[in-house]
Amino acid sequence: MKKSTVARNLVLGVLLGLFVASTADASGTIQADKVLVVKNEKLLLLLRGGKILKSYRVAIGRKPGRRMRMGDNRTPEGSYVIDGRNPGSIYYKALHISYPNASDVRNARKLGASPGGEVLIHGLPSGFEDLGASHADLNWTRGCIAVSNEEMDEIWELVADGTPVRIVP
Repeated sequence: MKKSTVARNLVLGVLLGLFVASTADASGTIQADKVLVVKNEKLLLLLRGGKILKSYRVAIGRKPGRRMRMGDNRTPEGSYVIDGRNPGSIYYKALHISYPNASDVRNARKLGASPGGEVLIHGLPSGFEDLGASHADLNWTRGCIAVSNEEMDEIWELVADGTPVRIVP
């Protein structure tokens, strides 16, 4: 991890009042109890007991701002949960986020549009695995949250179905 990323993570942790978690569950596996995505910082944080367990640099939607409708290439903002997983996704592995929530549906209806769906935390598409963490230098997704395949393997093990997800600007 680059020094600038480490420094940014530490500053963010101090600002949020978080510190690195080091406790394991009864099986010895450390599990996240919340996922926090900070879009402006391009960070995905795995939390346990309100403390940072792991952090990852991410790529998000191509366009800035909050997702308002299907196809706008923006990453949503709000509260969701991990409600499924796809080990055979075209984007390596994928965790499905429960977008849209009721607020997202209302906002899209006001625009006369569909909110869409299929917002994922996922790895890289086939043929792009060699990019590794450098993929996060650009926001390239259609509204999802992307990490390297190695990071996705780690997230896959640390985040269970039903884990709350908060996405903030």
